[in-house]
This record gives sequence, structure tokens and C-alpha cells, in this order.
Amino acid sequence: MIIEVWADVVCPWCFIGKRRLERAIAALPELSELEVVHRAFQLDPGAISEGGLTVDLLASKYGLDPAGVRSMLGQVDSAGATEGLTMRLLETQRGNTAVAHQLILWAQQQGSGQALLEGIFSGYFENARPIFTVDELMAFVSAAGLDTEGAREVITAGSYRSAVAADLEMAAQFGATGVPFFVFDRKYGISGAQPFEVFVETITKALESPLDKSSV
Repeated sequence: MIIEVWADVVCPWCFIGKRRLERAIAALPELSELEVVHRAFQLDPGAISEGGLTVDLLASKYGLDPAGVRSMLGQVDSAGATEGLTMRLLETQRGNTAVAHQLILWAQQQGSGQALLEGIFSGYFENARPIFTVDELMAFVSAAGLDTEGAREVITAGSYRSAVAADLEMAAQFGATGVPFFVFDRKYGISGAQPFEVFVETITKALESPLDKSSV
């Protein structure tokens, strides 16, 4: 089975959805062939990594006062807590995620994409670390067991810029306008961080329907 997951690394629901998917996979009989594929999706491709807190951006975007922002983020915090996540959403910074996505796609080609994605998610949401520049991301690259010099070369060369754009275009073809978005064997899709039971049901349905390789 191939499970493709469109996500942005600054989307807390994407981290929560990742945990729910992992729980669903663990709850089902072990699959001999299972691949979870990260697909890049930038919620704000034009974002500038100039510093500042995410809460200020949210307040401006939704016309909320500080209390309103805290209330909105508190709901996300509570959902994360049910998945064992302790998020520091009031402390996260805002910025452009293009470099992070390029590195994750590069790492994926080496079999370490999920490890790097997990590290970035945890670093950003649970430790409030910035994840937008090459220098900021190198610690995560190293922790995932990847070559930092090779990672810097990938970004300098722009080797995965087109791959990030292609993933976004593919999402549009599937009708996805937000993330997280999950596609199971190109037959079934889930939009949003749905409850654990929905993931189990969808994976089960996909397993009962053989993969049409011509559609991949």
C-alpha cells in the first residue's frame, strides 16, 4: 500500500493527522508492503521568513484579539494532547517552508523522509524552534542521519524546487485545497485530521481493493 500525505510543516493539524495515521497503521495487521510518502504543500508560498510569531499572523488574518487567538490555538493544543503531543503554538515563528519541503523530498529519496519530517514537526511544534532557513534546518538533517553538506548542495542547486511545485499541482488535481490530505493507493482520500477510526476504515477499504498500478 502507498499512502501519500500532503502536508505543510507549519500546520499543526498535519502533525496531529500524522499521529492518527500512525496509530491506525499500528492497529491493523502488519502490512508487508507499506510506504508513506510525503507530498509538499505550502499553505503560504509567498510567506517571508522575517521573524515574528505565528499568533500575530493569525490575529491579523482572522481579525482576532489575543484572547481569541489563544482560544483557537487552545482547541488545537487539546487535540494534539489526545495524540500525546505537547505543542507550544503560542511560541512558534512564522516563515516560508519551501526549503524544509525540498529537504524532506530529498531525504525521502534516501529512505529518511519520514524521520526528517518527524524531527521538523517536533522541533517546530513541541520545542518552538525555527525551521525556515538552511542553517536552522541542518540540525534536523543531521539528527535524521543525513549528510548536511549534501543537504546544503541540494538547496543551492535548487534540485527539488520543481518537485515541490509538482506536489502542489498534483494536490490540485485531486481537488485538495488544504492540508492534511491523505490518498490511499490512489483510490480513497481523507481530507483533514480525521478521527483515528476513519483512518482505520479507509485503510481497510483500500486493502480490500487491489492497487491499480496504471493509476500511479
